[in-house]
Amino acid sequence: MKLGYTIIYVPQVSRTLEFFEKAFGLRRKFLHESGDYGELDTGETTLAFASHELGQANFPKGYIAASDSLLPLGVEIAFTTDDVPAAFDAAVAAGAKAIKSPEVKPWGQTIAYVRCPDGTLIELCTPMGE
Repeated sequence: MKLGYTIIYVPQVSRTLEFFEKAFGLRRKFLHESGDYGELDTGETTLAFASHELGQANFPKGYIAASDSLLPLGVEIAFTTDDVPAAFDAAVAAGAKAIKSPEVKPWGQTIAYVRCPDGTLIELCTPMGE
């Protein structure tokens, strides 16, 4: 078994792709002509976004949309970086909500949390063991 995709359902896929490009410097890999599905180039595993309309078609009984929840959902995406404070500042400048400012944990890892405009919770952290 191999993790192939992480797909997040969002209000507007193109706007989410633009945010991730601006906030985290990621490159757009694909946006379907319908605008209902897009991917970012994040390495071996694809980070993808799909519209709530597509989500409603896939899950007829519904789901909890991160964009509609006052609190972050109990799932996060983690991006590793050598400069967590700079990544945190860039994300907030791009429109993310600051959840937890950069902090050095007892094991030496620096972490911070932001919430994207679409509601997605993002951890920014230094790689483990550095």
